Amino acid sequence: MRSDIRILQYLLRWAVISLLIGLLAGAASAALLASLDWATATREARPWLIALLPLAGFAIGWLYHHYGQSVERGNNLLLDEIHDPRATVPARMAPLVLLGTAVSHLFGASVGREGTALQMAASLADQLTKPLRLDPQERRILLMSGIAAGFASVFGTPLAGAVFGMEVLAVGAMRYNALIPCFLSAAIADRVTIAIGMHHTPYRVPFAPPIDAKTLAAAIAAGIAFGLTARIFTSLSHTISQLSKSRIAYPPLRPVVGGILVAAAVYVVGTRYIGLGIPVITESFLQPVPTWDFAAKVAFTAVSLGFGFKGGEVTPLFYIGATLGNALHHALLLPMPLLAGMGFVAVFGGAANTPLASTLMAMELFGSETGLYAGLACVFSYLFSGQAGIYGSQRRETPKIDL
Repeated sequence: MRSDIRILQYLLRWAVISLLIGLLAGAASAALLASLDWATATREARPWLIALLPLAGFAIGWLYHHYGQSVERGNNLLLDEIHDPRATVPARMAPLVLLGTAVSHLFGASVGREGTALQMAASLADQLTKPLRLDPQERRILLMSGIAAGFASVFGTPLAGAVFGMEVLAVGAMRYNALIPCFLSAAIADRVTIAIGMHHTPYRVPFAPPIDAKTLAAAIAAGIAFGLTARIFTSLSHTISQLSKSRIAYPPLRPVVGGILVAAAVYVVGTRYIGLGIPVITESFLQPVPTWDFAAKVAFTAVSLGFGFKGGEVTPLFYIGATLGNALHHALLLPMPLLAGMGFVAVFGGAANTPLASTLMAMELFGSETGLYAGLACVFSYLFSGQAGIYGSQRRETPKIDL
């Protein structure tokens, strides 16, 4: 009887905390999505803004150099605080990353939005630590719930968001003591974002064939290709970041160089590979796209993020995966929309080392009938994506496979 009372007390306490987290995260994601809609529409109406990308990069670099050094590590700072709680994440993380992301998109950098949503949600949630007098273990759960809520609300995937908040911390381990807060926070944040009036892009996978020997082999082959692509993206991004830091001593100049490279590339190949790329992602579900789209997006995003523009990797990874899946339909015996959907989640799952969250995302976005195919692609992508991931502070509790 006493144990039941303690469970009810625990549930009531975390229901209240999760409500607060969900409200903060949902409102923050709504503000982010609205700002990115405005930035994208403004850039498309005034393409000459792309020529100013180097100046925008300097502004972002200068702002972080003078006011944001304590939060510049972004998602890795959040993961470190969950692993070893020390100090409250500065509240300035939220407005800085929101402004930096909006400016990056306005002037044409190839960046995403997940990193911003996670940082805003978790940093705002962490401001509750002292008023609620949370101990270090409770603070870990609070930050995980913030990550879950940010992910869920920016993509409209509460199940994937809840699992992502637990899965992303360490390869081979999940902390189930955060299960209830992560699920509650993710569900509430998603509903808040929708209630404010923000909507998510629909993707349609109309048909998934029955699994047989041929389609099973095709799914595995696709998963391996997705994993190798995730490995290339991760390696290239880290290499460019390390080179920019070692060769350019003054931090605000790093995004200037990246801005020059991206703007020059846009002048040569056009605007197809900048911003979120939602129209191209949607196109990859409907009709064949150029086979080199995924490689071009890898290069544009690795340069943008490696030189210090703000946003995130996940939506560009969706683009890379969807266009790669589209290209693979020429060689594999699976429908093009299904392969695009598999790539959409599997390249991200391999790069982030989160195959379970990625599989759930596929089922939420494309329908439950895609689950087995997406799951196979995500698992094999995870296995072939290498040991490193896009989050440097992600720990490795167990090897990916015992050899």
